[in-house]
Amino acid sequence: MTVTVIIISCILFAAALALLPLRMLAAPACAFMGLMTLSFAKSADGYPLVPVNGTILIGWLCMTVVVTTATLLQPVAVRKTRRGMGYIIVGALAGMSVGILGYTVASQVSMLYGIMIAATVAGTFLGFLLYTNTPEGRAINVASGNFFRYLLAKGFPTAITVMQIGVALVLTIALYKY
Repeated sequence: MTVTVIIISCILFAAALALLPLRMLAAPACAFMGLMTLSFAKSADGYPLVPVNGTILIGWLCMTVVVTTATLLQPVAVRKTRRGMGYIIVGALAGMSVGILGYTVASQVSMLYGIMIAATVAGTFLGFLLYTNTPEGRAINVASGNFFRYLLAKGFPTAITVMQIGVALVLTIALYKY
């Protein structure tokens, strides 16, 4: 049963990444379902395989609700556009990857968690900033006044989705690194 739960969780995480450029509204919810599914994985002794507890789940549920609400409040034209999503997604994943490397400098789980979150936010921002310097992205560069609105509409859901995947990875690495 544990292997099935882990496989379902991985499929949900992959689906969340696949949904980011297509259905931004569903991606954070799918990542949360993957995190919640992972919390049901138990060892043979009945202990959780990855310590995703109720506090973590409630915190990320609240973030998922906030990001979904913020996405719903965006104009339909902004929600449907996919401009720059490749840059934002790659930036967020690169930031999460760099943040996960925090286990080399920190040993506490809370530090690993914080480093991963800060690096994901920085990666998302830098990916979007890189997009605004392309010919296609000049219309929403910093001077246009639409920079932060578009970053909220596209970067916030991307960052929350990738962070939820990063939480599972950070907890797994922290638990099994020795």
